[in-house]
Amino acid sequence: MSSSELDRNADLAALVSAMPKVELHVHLEGTLEPEQMLALARRNGVKVPFADAQETRAAYDFEDLQSFLDIYYASCAVLVTREDFRDVTLSYLRRAASDNVRHVEPFFDPQTHTARGVAFDTAIAGILDGLAEGEREFGITSRLILCFLRDLPAASAEATLREAQPWLGRIAAVGLDSAEIGNPPEKFAEVFALARELGLLCVAHAGEEGGADLVTRTLDVLKVRRIDHGVRSVEDPQLVARLVREGVALTVCPFSNLKLRVTPTIADSPLKALLDAGVRVTVNSDDPAYFGGYIGDNLLAATRELGLTRDDLHALGRNAIEGSFAADARKSTLIGELDAVFAGARP
Repeated sequence: MSSSELDRNADLAALVSAMPKVELHVHLEGTLEPEQMLALARRNGVKVPFADAQETRAAYDFEDLQSFLDIYYASCAVLVTREDFRDVTLSYLRRAASDNVRHVEPFFDPQTHTARGVAFDTAIAGILDGLAEGEREFGITSRLILCFLRDLPAASAEATLREAQPWLGRIAAVGLDSAEIGNPPEKFAEVFALARELGLLCVAHAGEEGGADLVTRTLDVLKVRRIDHGVRSVEDPQLVARLVREGVALTVCPFSNLKLRVTPTIADSPLKALLDAGVRVTVNSDDPAYFGGYIGDNLLAATRELGLTRDDLHALGRNAIEGSFAADARKSTLIGELDAVFAGARP
């Protein structure tokens, strides 16, 4: 590698570090690092299948989405009290602050916890405690997203939405996650319609396990504002054109796609192709404790492996701000911060 290439890479790495970031795809339960998981297990007297952090991380060699979900749900068992949910949320925000994250729209999966006897109110109150403390300490604003588990019956999602009604003033949107295969968007049409009637915005995972057709049906049936993942949209040029035309944001997660074998390498990610086509692509971390990298790590790896340019990074940053559910005034502030960083950057 030439000295000019080394200088360029160093400049772009510095830019990735300095740019203010908005994260639109992160599961709070997926930020539970092995050390914290084991500490909470001891605190709550919960048995886990791992002896130490090293053994835990060694288990994070996933064959597919389902093999990840099996470990993910088992680890969630350590989250029991309001303090636990507050602690995991605040730990994530502390780490996000080190990446210069300025706004987050995290997911949480209440059904994962209510199925174990943890009250909905316990989980959301602790999460809101952590988000409020994180805003005071780090200046990170947030919009919380309640996700339904798509491998459970639609009736369970509707019951969860009704449990959430006392908290709707603190929830920005509903989402849909877990296994795509065998759990089509049509299954959740009624509960998403109810969520919209209640004034909630809608997002959903699609186009990770499932193909481009699943993304199209998710847009048509669930009326979502964002598609989480969505990388397989690249398979359908008409869908790509629609995403551009309608300004639908894709919350792409490079490390997640790599670890769950959606793409064999980050260099094989369609992120750059989608960005070049004009799609509102964003970069996020998904479940960083399991996939080995937070948002800054994902951006840096994508920059190196896909040959992203200064303009690409600026577009990714702006896409995330504009695709967020933040108030217009907050968006304007964040765009100003982003533009200031790039105005001062070396060409």
